[in-house]
Amino acid sequence: MGAIEKVLSRNLIYRGKIIDLRIDNVQLQSGRKTIREVVEHEPAVAIIPLTEKNEVLLVRQYRHPLGEDILEIPAGIVEEGETFRDTAERELQEEVGYRPNDLVEVGKFYTSPGFSDEVIVVFVARKLVPSILDGDEDECIEVESVPLNDVPELLGSGKIKDCKTFAGLSWLLYKHSRREI
Repeated sequence: MGAIEKVLSRNLIYRGKIIDLRIDNVQLQSGRKTIREVVEHEPAVAIIPLTEKNEVLLVRQYRHPLGEDILEIPAGIVEEGETFRDTAERELQEEVGYRPNDLVEVGKFYTSPGFSDEVIVVFVARKLVPSILDGDEDECIEVESVPLNDVPELLGSGKIKDCKTFAGLSWLLYKHSRREI
């Protein structure tokens, strides 16, 4: 088991729409004191939509912090009163225009545990049927269909720059190679 840090004080210095930033003063097991900067982030989901034609539906959208468009699996923040599953179904309809008849949770991970508590729960969505919900007003999304056979090249070429997408597509390839998907 890892070392436990004793929290001496917490100071919330910023409260935002999707993140809060706090500064924790902690004492290490050695007795030494240090500061931890913590980004508190709302929980989120990511969805790997797989069509009957063995294509993965990805979204291309502009990401302001990067100053560029990137290719990602659909994802979104869990809204108040929603379960992770509810959010996955809603986000899939908003971002790619489909509702899954088969939605399976495949794992969860922390995006950057060194400074953030953000958790993403990943789902694979199959048996997709058209169902469109209005998307977020501040998002401009293009849907791209990628044959499953092209995913290794997409990952190996460096065109996937987003960690949730890299992890989700890598998981999909592993399951596909074992004929589990």
